[in-house]
Amino acid sequence: MWRTLNVALGGRSYPIVIGRGILEAGDAFAPFLTSKRAVVVTNVTVAPLYLSRLTAALERHGTAVASVVLPDGERYKNWETLQRIFDELVALRAERHTPLVALGGGVIGDMTGFAAACWQRGAPLIQVPTTLLAQVDSSVGGKTAINHPQGKNLIGAFYQPRAVLIDTETLQTLPIRELRAGVAEVIKYGLIRDSAFFEWLEHHIEGLLALEPEVVAEAVERSCRNKAAVVIADETEQGERAILNLGHTFGHAIETATRYETWLHGEAVAVGMMIAAEVSWRLGWLTENDVARLEGLLIRAGLPVRGPQIAVEEMWSLMRGDKKVKEGQLRFVLLKAIGKAVICAEVPQEVVSAAMRHRLG
Repeated sequence: MWRTLNVALGGRSYPIVIGRGILEAGDAFAPFLTSKRAVVVTNVTVAPLYLSRLTAALERHGTAVASVVLPDGERYKNWETLQRIFDELVALRAERHTPLVALGGGVIGDMTGFAAACWQRGAPLIQVPTTLLAQVDSSVGGKTAINHPQGKNLIGAFYQPRAVLIDTETLQTLPIRELRAGVAEVIKYGLIRDSAFFEWLEHHIEGLLALEPEVVAEAVERSCRNKAAVVIADETEQGERAILNLGHTFGHAIETATRYETWLHGEAVAVGMMIAAEVSWRLGWLTENDVARLEGLLIRAGLPVRGPQIAVEEMWSLMRGDKKVKEGQLRFVLLKAIGKAVICAEVPQEVVSAAMRHRLG
């Protein structure tokens, strides 16, 4: 049985469908195919695993399928790779109504979404995320972007998909390190707005890592439900949606400092969440036990709780280029309690620096 959620955004509303076997079920895609053609964008890792299955499912419903296969990795999330998508769309004579189908993880979803937002001023987009991180986070909410050498996701657009179709069976082929990285984003939802979910994860983290079907379905659904609620309240991140960035200001700086080569996004975010928790503790909001609970859960998930050796001065320089800077002031997402995130502009620099020194290197 598939689970369905709705992201209620008026005329831009769309479903999130979660279940096993969706990838090969053309009926799941049919309502969102606006043309007799579709272009699937994927990468060299995912294509051998799932491209032929998806192509066959779409072709059974009379859709002609073309594909664009990109290199794999965060370091390819740039203008050059984005241009390859546009070059293929030109060669294929893709039209404004030709849907782009993002088959892959967060990098593929972000780049395909940005390409769809730009192609002839807006082509239909269907997200088919194949990693846990993409399933619970990046495929939902309409954020699309590419990186700049000086910062992550600095160039992009808000562009909602027509649907997010999540086949949880694709996690069976996900390397364990990638799976663990996705768990970081799952834990984030418990921290920012759902303490009961955080407690549930404390009891089910091993089952999630073992890919027990019901545990996976529950974790994905609850994560998506939390994200959808925040997106509905603040689609373009004017206020509340920024809480979804817990740990990301620090994590993005870690990714940028290491040139997107050695740290996965979820790993960097895990360390970023620990830094945010320590700042919150130093401000007197979290207890030592709260910080210990988070650290213990991350360790059980196989995630890092300390980052690479990066100078605090370099971290500050990178963070000041973050998207959450407003009128020159850096805003932090911190925790008043487990399950209650807040956005703070005035945080003593020495408090943040002390937390970073403790968690980096």
